[in-house]
Amino acid sequence: MVARGLVADVGGTHARFAALDEAGQPGATVELPSAAFANLTGALGAAAARLGLDLAGLPVAVALAGPVSGDVVELTNVGWRFSAMATREALGLARLVLLNDFEAVARSLSGLADEELERWREGEPVAVAPRALVGPGTGLGVGALLRSGESWIALSGEGGHRDLAATDEREWRVVLRLAARFGRASAERALSGPGLVALYDAVAELDGRSAGALTAEEIARRAATGESAACREACELFSGWLGAVAGDLVLTLGARGGLYLAGGMLEGMAAAFDRGRFFARLDGKGRFREYVRRVPVFRLRSPSAAALRGAASALAG
Repeated sequence: MVARGLVADVGGTHARFAALDEAGQPGATVELPSAAFANLTGALGAAAARLGLDLAGLPVAVALAGPVSGDVVELTNVGWRFSAMATREALGLARLVLLNDFEAVARSLSGLADEELERWREGEPVAVAPRALVGPGTGLGVGALLRSGESWIALSGEGGHRDLAATDEREWRVVLRLAARFGRASAERALSGPGLVALYDAVAELDGRSAGALTAEEIARRAATGESAACREACELFSGWLGAVAGDLVLTLGARGGLYLAGGMLEGMAAAFDRGRFFARLDGKGRFREYVRRVPVFRLRSPSAAALRGAASALAG
């Protein structure tokens, strides 16, 4: 197969790869489990074989679920530690561009078509204002898109690791249990796939129940069917806290251009996600309630496709 390059989106659970066509855009994707590989070299090699690509001499851009700085990269939720230079040399790549996955998604926000977005609220968007991005998946990703003159600049960060703030006694008791378990209660410890499990465990412990070993998917299913009060409360806490964190990000950035939600958890939770609680906490910012209430809210239908497109734009310069 003749291609202009390869792009990838590597998350804590899944890694997705696509060859670039003649226009420099991602084509059909190959999905592999991130944990099946010890490092990026192995994952890129396996993906190239699946796509029928010879990587030698090709440029490659990879969006990674973790901070990217310097030559050595460590991924928070995968266990990879690798050298960018060694990876490029081992595969004979022409170039290797690494960027944070939510920076990659943010790069794509200004070019998303209507059909790529699920509109949760119309709001009153300000065209040139910053746009905020939050996404619960295996971890909690945060990013932004900022206007600079006639251009947009994607901002990456590790805002998912901010402190988790309680607003009532029940939430405070949950926070204390998360802190006791993990040493610190960050937003990601609650707002992710493993976070939903941790919330359920904390709720069950508070109520003196045996939690049992449930996956995030099973917790969401039991919450949606109403067969478990603990599962339902865990999903309610998740929904409300995501709104609170997103609202704080909107205020911090002045993101009147829009709030964009990504991450596999929103799709995975489906009916178990409580939009009412989400919006109540998103907008519940006291004197700035009306400020936040005017912000439009969207959910990306395919965050990975957006990340691959953003990686392609980074490769193009």
